[in-house]
Amino acid sequence: MTDDAVQADGTRSHLYAELAAVGPYGADLGHALITMVEPHPGHEHGYNRWYEDDHYIAGAMAMPWMYAGRRWVATRELQLLRYPQESAVAQPVTAGCYLSTYWITAGRYADHMRWTVGINKRLNRDHRVFQDRTHVFTAFQDHATTVYRDGGRGPRDVHALDHPYAGLVVQVVEAGSPDGRADLLAWLRDDHLPKRLAGSPAAMVTVFTPTPLPLDRMTYVKQVEGVGTRLTLLWFLQCDPREVWQEHFTDLDTAVAAGGLGRVEFVAPFLPTVPGTDRYVDELR
Repeated sequence: MTDDAVQADGTRSHLYAELAAVGPYGADLGHALITMVEPHPGHEHGYNRWYEDDHYIAGAMAMPWMYAGRRWVATRELQLLRYPQESAVAQPVTAGCYLSTYWITAGRYADHMRWTVGINKRLNRDHRVFQDRTHVFTAFQDHATTVYRDGGRGPRDVHALDHPYAGLVVQVVEAGSPDGRADLLAWLRDDHLPKRLAGSPAAMVTVFTPTPLPLDRMTYVKQVEGVGTRLTLLWFLQCDPREVWQEHFTDLDTAVAAGGLGRVEFVAPFLPTVPGTDRYVDELR
C-alpha cells in the first residue's frame, strides 16, 4: 500500500502524518470544554454508564488535541449548597449533577472544533448519543489565566485534570460588558484570587472566557450565553468541598460584589467521579 492509498474503510491514512507535522503542539492549556448535564429522572444510571463507557472516550478523549479530561458529580447534598438561588446559569440552581472538564492544546481550538462537530454528527447518526439528558451549561472556553496558591510550586494547570484533586468548585461571574470583563479579570488575577487562595484548601484557580458554539453544533446544545462578558472559574480543591464550604466558599458572591466589577451568577461544588463505578448515582436525588 502506498502512502497516499485509500484504506478499505475509506481512510486516507497519510493525512494523519501530514496533520501531525504542522501547527501548534505545545504542552500548554489553551482552551477547555466545560459541560454540565442533567440526566432525566430515572435515567441517571444509564446516563452515567453511557457517558463513561462510550462518550467520554469516543466523543472526547479520542479526539485530536484534547489531552486531558475529568468527570465530576454533585450529590443532592452538594447541589443544595449552590448559590445564588436565582441563577442565570442553572434553572433551578440544582440542575446539572454531572460535570465534565477537558483541556485542549493552545492554538488548536478551531482544528478540534472541526473534528468534534464531525464526530458528534457521526455518533448521532449511529445512535450513540444518549437522549434522556439536558445540557445545563456547556461551553468551549479560552484559557485566560491561572492563579496558584503556592506560586506554581506543585502541579500546574496542565496537570489539574490528572492530579487527584478531591473536589472542584465552579464559579461563573458576569461583568456586564467586554471592557468590564477585562477589568474584572485583572482584579481577580492580581488582587482577589491571590488573597483568597492564601491558606485556602484550593491549590489553584483556572479562569476561562466562553466562546460561541459553531452554527452547525448539535441542536440539543443551546448557544453559549455571556460571550464577551462572563468568566468561568474552576477552583481545584485538595479536600472534600463539604469539609471547607462554610469557611471558604459561602461568600464568593459578596466578595465579588464588594469589588464593584461584576456579579456572581453561579457557585457549585463537585466531587470527582470514580471511573468504572456507579458511585454517587444513588445520591443524586
